[in-house]
Amino acid sequence: MLVNPLCRLHGVIYSRLCTALKHTIDFSKVPKINEFDLTENFVRGSGPGGSAVNKNANCVVLTHVPTGTVVKCHISRCQDENRKLAREMLIAKLDEDLNGDNSVAAQRKRLEEKKYKRSEYKKKKMAHLKSEWRKREGLD
Repeated sequence: MLVNPLCRLHGVIYSRLCTALKHTIDFSKVPKINEFDLTENFVRGSGPGGSAVNKNANCVVLTHVPTGTVVKCHISRCQDENRKLAREMLIAKLDEDLNGDNSVAAQRKRLEEKKYKRSEYKKKKMAHLKSEWRKREGLD
């Protein structure tokens, strides 16, 4: 299954959310990363995981040289997975820095707020109708 890199967050794929929102979110302004503009370092991570974390350099520090943006990724114990996730995190960070209110994250946040407001309106309307019905029936 082909998934947009911005639909991935910390190793969890939100494919259902992305397929539902793909027609309303504009992905055209997402910056493209050239591999020659990146410097990649591997350092030792920290946290739980035993020798897979403490002795191996599987934490990725990715630097985008033209902008000076630095991303550190140590979500997984696997170095290859951390490399992929670091690139996705860098794309998201650059998108947010360059596009601001038109970034994918901001668009997604606006859609979620709109959805929340719509559900709150429905809840209030239903509560109002229910209270009117109780008054009519003499249950109050």
